[in-house]
Amino acid sequence: GRFIWPVRGKVLTNFGRKGTGVHNDGINIAADPNTPVKAADAGTVIYAGNELAGYGNLLLVRHANGYVTAYAHAKKLLVDRGDKVKQGETVALVGATGDVDRPPLHFEIRKGDRAVDPNRYLARETASR
Repeated sequence: GRFIWPVRGKVLTNFGRKGTGVHNDGINIAADPNTPVKAADAGTVIYAGNELAGYGNLLLVRHANGYVTAYAHAKKLLVDRGDKVKQGETVALVGATGDVDRPPLHFEIRKGDRAVDPNRYLARETASR
């Protein structure tokens, strides 16, 4: 539970393989458009852009111990590559960019190059399920 929830909301899609054979590398959290997205932990922004197909406006933040968090489908990114962010700092606004038809926040936690289940790393007390 070292990471905080980036937004409050109902988890729409959990981590892992779905019945359709598709694998979700993170969780999708319901949120209203323009909801502030908070950095799950302190770190350095290593990517801020929209070049990765399907993710829309995407932010990647590198943290201590080899962790990286990803925040996708943002309406607007509020930080740039190289910026240092604090845990809980607003880094983006929820939107519906990329391959989505409603505004969820797609959130991933990676350890090295491997996606891990965010539910195992997020602090319980900030969840709204």
